[in-house]
Parts: sequence; structure tokens; C-alpha cells
Amino acid sequence: MTQPLSVGARVLRFVIALLAGVILGSVVQTQINLAALQALGVAIPFSVRASTTGKDLIHFAPLYAAVLLPGFAMSQVAAALIVRRKVRKCRALIHALAAVVGLWVTFWLANAFAPMPTLIAATRGPLGLVAMLATAGLAGWLLAVLTRDRSNARGAANIAVMAGALLLPVAPSVDAQPAQSTYQIDILTEGLAHPWSLAWLPDGHMLVIERPGRLRLLSAQGETLVESLGGIPDVYASGQSGLFDVLLSPQFEQDQQLYLSYACGTASANHTCLAKATLGENRLEQVEEIFRVHPAKSGDAHFGGRLAWLADSTLIMTLGDGFDNREEAQRTTSHIGGIVRLNPDGSAPSDNPFIADANALPALYSIGHRNVQGLVFDNANQRLIAHEHGPRGGDELNVITPGGNYGWPIATGGLDYTGARVSPFEAYPGMLPPALEWTPSIAPSGLALYQGELFPEWQGDLLVGSLVNREVRRVRLREDGGAEEVERLFGELDARIRDVRVGPEGAVYLLTDSPDGQLLRVVPR
Repeated sequence: MTQPLSVGARVLRFVIALLAGVILGSVVQTQINLAALQALGVAIPFSVRASTTGKDLIHFAPLYAAVLLPGFAMSQVAAALIVRRKVRKCRALIHALAAVVGLWVTFWLANAFAPMPTLIAATRGPLGLVAMLATAGLAGWLLAVLTRDRSNARGAANIAVMAGALLLPVAPSVDAQPAQSTYQIDILTEGLAHPWSLAWLPDGHMLVIERPGRLRLLSAQGETLVESLGGIPDVYASGQSGLFDVLLSPQFEQDQQLYLSYACGTASANHTCLAKATLGENRLEQVEEIFRVHPAKSGDAHFGGRLAWLADSTLIMTLGDGFDNREEAQRTTSHIGGIVRLNPDGSAPSDNPFIADANALPALYSIGHRNVQGLVFDNANQRLIAHEHGPRGGDELNVITPGGNYGWPIATGGLDYTGARVSPFEAYPGMLPPALEWTPSIAPSGLALYQGELFPEWQGDLLVGSLVNREVRRVRLREDGGAEEVERLFGELDARIRDVRVGPEGAVYLLTDSPDGQLLRVVPR
């Protein structure tokens, strides 16, 4: 009669099976991600494939081990109990199926509660999900083979307890920012629900967008005149989706028209949309949707939504890749992950850069973007400037060229949130490099070009809001096309900066991203 395995021996075999599942899962997810790039026509030599696979084993595998461990441990306890009490002949199959179910539940919980829609990019499609689950099944089968002399549920339970100790959270450190003395920050308005953007009316009143779907009218001193103007179009508000930007018509004093960008649709089929309306007495009138991004996408992340006028009175609207649709950013048959240029009525101008391509969407102005949340047109130098979020690193500041391809997801300096490589390439032929890249990520949001008199030392510089670092970066564009950071500002607020604007009098206005957000005004001390 064979002797039962000791607890120590079972722990060792559990670790071996777990490591096999982690290594297999890491290798498979790398190949799935590379296959998605190959489908875009990207050539990936074997040496690059091998190097990327190795890097993911270093950077992705540790996080994947933490993802796989709890579900794998609990599923193998359950499998051991089932085998011990009922079905011993199908032991390996039961352990394999239990591991598959455990990982599937883990993925479902992670995607339901993590900030991003899909934690592991390889599982965005059904084939990738099945392949990742299969690696867990192989790990479960291996554990059953390694421990086939006896099924000891108590030993498996001990393993699960010890494994759980590996998952204790570690609190992140936060760098403090010193207070500045050259300016003072005044609170104008409080109690704003995730304010997103700001615009001034000719009489000095202000319009403030609140992401849940409100357009608030404020006095020049920040007092609420109308809490929410009526007539707002139907907004899909969930997660990162909602009401985004407001932009006055260039002839506002004559036509009283304004433009709104927002998410429309449902959780399973939504778009970034653009509406035109007339500002009436305490409400919007003649509201008309004039543009809708195609195709529809699911989820509530990465909509873009910033608006700006070019010198020729055409309208620019930035977009996002929808997070799970990143390859669409390289396709001219899709608006997703692009920037569009529109006439004031929402139609595509006849001189747009992709207009000659019968298969391309005519509104496209540039492609290869992840999530563009900063936009400004520099009239003095006739250049369009935008910034966009990368994943873990790879945030970009770009000077937009008509017809330009800005790389995402083929060329990026960022890693996925799991540590996996999005792409082996930080640069790729035919794709434009950023003027400035932030790694690690600062999560840029809001962009202003300072052209005022109150802060002459900032003249001509860009002000970039940062959600992660909770500050504003002052950035200077160089003549060679690059850019450099000059100064970090307003870190003493310790607030997520959603938007940065320069007021008519030259003061800087900030919107803080919070359920109880603020409108702040910065003036010289």
C-alpha cells in the first residue's frame, strides 16, 4: 500500500503545477497579443517574438500568478473533496475542469471590479479566453497527476491558506509636493459631480460640464445660476462615459449655438456622439445629434471627447479606443481610436486627409490614438496639439499632422496594466513619434496653451493636467518638434486635475475630478 504524500510534498507539487499554469498562461497571452498585431500587417520576426515572450515572463507572470493562485487553490480543494467522496476514476479530469472554472470565475470578478474593462488583454475575445482557461486546465491536470497516490482535501486546504498569505496588499507611496508661493488658488465653486470641462459666455458667465449629464451655468464669480440646463441630450453615463465637452460656436454672439460631446447608447452598444444646440433661457433648444462614432462598442471606457476649432472653422473631436478595441485604432474603416475633423453641421470636409480612400471613413483626421483627453489649437503657430493616455506608461503629447498615424497599439512605450507588452515596438516605420512621452504614466487630462498677461513667465507654454500625480505639468514645445517639462504646479492641492483652462482675464482655471469636485481659479499672489 502506498504511503500518503506529506503536506510538504503536496505543497511542492502544488507549487510546481501552479508555476506550470503561470508559465503556460504567460506564453499563451503573449502569442495572442502578437497575433492581434500580425492581423494588422505587422511583421514580427522570431527573435522579437522570443524576446517579447521572455519579457512577459519577467513582468507579466508575477501578476498572473497572483491572479491564478486564489482560484486555482480553491478549485483544487473543491476537486479533491469531490474526488474523495464520489468520483475517483475521473480524478484528473475533475481537477482540470475545476481549475478552468476557478480561473473563469477569477477573470469574471477581476473584470467586474477592476478599473479597466478587461484585466488581461488576451481574454478580450472568445478564442483568447478559451486558450487562457485551457492553460489553467493543464495545471489542474498536472496537479492531479503529481498527487495521484491519494487525494487529500485537508492538505489542499492547507495549501490554499498558505497561498492566500501571498496576496496581502501593499500600500502605494505618494510623493508630497511642496507648496508654491508665486500664485494663489481660490475656490470658486464646490459640489460639482465629476466636472469635465469649462467654457465662457461673452457676458462672463461660465458653463461647466458635469460628467453624469449636467450642464451648469455659473456667474463670473462661480455662483450657480442654473444647476442643470434643460434639453441635454440623452447621455450614457457609467464609469468613464458621460457628458464630456462644451464648445461655443465661433459666431456665438450671433447664433447662440454650442456643441456638446458625450457618450450615447447602452452598455452593450455605445458611441462618442456630437450634438449641436442653441442656448436659450435656462435650457438648450433645437438640440440635434450631428455626428456619431462608428462602429458601436461595448463597455464604459476610453471615449475621448475633447473639442476644438481650427482656423478654418472646422471642428476637431478626439476619440478613444474603447479599451478592448485597441486594434481598431489602426483601421481607417473605424472612427475608434482616431481624431475626426468635421464641418459645423457634422459632415466631413472635402479636404480631409483620408477622403481619397474609398474604404476609409471620410471624417478621420488622424489615427493610432488610445484615449485623447487633451486638445488645443495654437493659432499663433497654426498647430493642433493633443495628448493621450497610455496604459502603464506611454502617455503621449503629440502635434497632430493631418493623416498622421500615432502608433497605438503597434508602437508604444507603455505596458499593459498587467505588465505585459502591448507591442514589441516603441517605434515603427510610418508611425509618428510623440513630442513628449510620460513613463510612468501621469494620466494626462485637460490641456491649455497659456497666452495671458497674469503669468508672463508661462507665455506660450502648455499646461497639462495630471490625474495620477494630482498636479499640472508646464510643458514647452521646442523648435525641433520635441517638448520638455519646465515645471510642476499646484501639487499642494492633492487633487485629480480633470481640466485646465485659461480664462479671458489670463487666470488659470482648474476642475478637480471628484464626486464633490471644485472649480478653482489661479492668480498671481
